[in-house]
Amino acid sequence: MTTTTLNPRVDVRRAAERFATRISWLDSKHSFSFGGHYDPDNTHHGLLLVNNDDVVHPGTGFETHPHRDMEIVTWVLQGSLVHQDSEGHNGVIYPGLAQRMSAGTGILHSEKNDSWRLTGGDTHDKPVHFVQMWVVPDEPGITPGYEQLEIENELLAGGLVPVASGMDKHAGEAAIRIKNRYAALYAARLQPGQSVELPEAPFLHLFVPRGTVTLEGAGTLETGDAVRFTATGGQKVTATEPAEILVWEMHATIAA
Repeated sequence: MTTTTLNPRVDVRRAAERFATRISWLDSKHSFSFGGHYDPDNTHHGLLLVNNDDVVHPGTGFETHPHRDMEIVTWVLQGSLVHQDSEGHNGVIYPGLAQRMSAGTGILHSEKNDSWRLTGGDTHDKPVHFVQMWVVPDEPGITPGYEQLEIENELLAGGLVPVASGMDKHAGEAAIRIKNRYAALYAARLQPGQSVELPEAPFLHLFVPRGTVTLEGAGTLETGDAVRFTATGGQKVTATEPAEILVWEMHATIAA
């Protein structure tokens, strides 16, 4: 990781510009190079390497697979997702629940649509929609770990809510801790007319997983749109319809 002299820039990326993976059980949009989709000029922004916008069909999901040396944050927008891993962690992730997995020295995990579960005798068969984001850790080879915490009440109170952070300023405040002291993720649920002000940082990434907002100085952002900020911040984001936004604040980038 490194910091350097930067020129201010606001780079709007439209939903339709993203890489896409569509198979029988998965509809996935990738903001950065991922899997078989590779563009050497689109590998990361700041410390963020993956911003995958996934819809998984009922009764399906990602079978057990490995990860290593990555901080993985999953944010569910609709439905619920079952997590199981080789360290013995099990959890159901649903809207309003912050979840982080530290892959560290190596971990195996699966993520599946929870719709097969029975509640009151009814079978639920809805897709699960979630965003999965990866940032690099401060150092390789850490012990794998898992954490989740309910933050629904904080989201209902409004404003940018710290979801996951390794930054000192969020000690005792962020919902979950990640192993990178230069990065923090925020979420906000906005009703029409409500606004939040973005933090200022060398690198910001704003993603609109649902709804429509206006970004001060840049105009309308719709579902799936993203903005990469360099050496700037402080702009207002205002909802024009019910919306949810995810914002990464990053004070370093990956060394070239």
